Amino acid sequence: MPSEDSADNRNGADARLDTPGRRKRSLLPRVKFGSDSFGEFAEAFARFMGTAAFLVGMTVFVVVWMAWNVFAPPGLVFDEFPFILLTLALSLQASYAAPLILLAQNRQEARDRVSVERDRAQAAQSRADMDFLAREIASLRMNVGELATREFLRKELREVLEEIDRDRAEREHAAASATPVRDGSATDR
Repeated sequence: MPSEDSADNRNGADARLDTPGRRKRSLLPRVKFGSDSFGEFAEAFARFMGTAAFLVGMTVFVVVWMAWNVFAPPGLVFDEFPFILLTLALSLQASYAAPLILLAQNRQEARDRVSVERDRAQAAQSRADMDFLAREIASLRMNVGELATREFLRKELREVLEEIDRDRAEREHAAASATPVRDGSATDR
């Protein structure tokens, strides 16, 4: 059974993790984009292409191109009547613009999806809050029916006061009738 050292030797020193690997040199510089930098560029490009300034600029460019190639002296004309070079340039511009616009639309769709999900969660929370408040209001309405009203309390207090007055009058009457009558020997106070 071969050992691990022989496996390392077969795969070379690059297979070992504790040995730095060789850097491959390239003639072209290595370009790294951030995760959103190209998408932001695509959105800015799509936004610019949708402006009146872009349309006016493109129109001026095409009119100047065609006017130059129609009215310029024959030695200075670089794209004759079928304007093949202009067609090629516009086709090239369109071939780059279409994917950039699609990328910008995809990013917008992703943002919209996140926004819809956030709105849906907010709506669900609002719905739960409204249901809770509706239950609380119903509970309060039921309990308010059991509360004593001001008129009810006044009526009850009047009845209690009348009962107290009757009891006092009865006690005074009982006290007056229970008092023995004396002869004239006693003086009234």
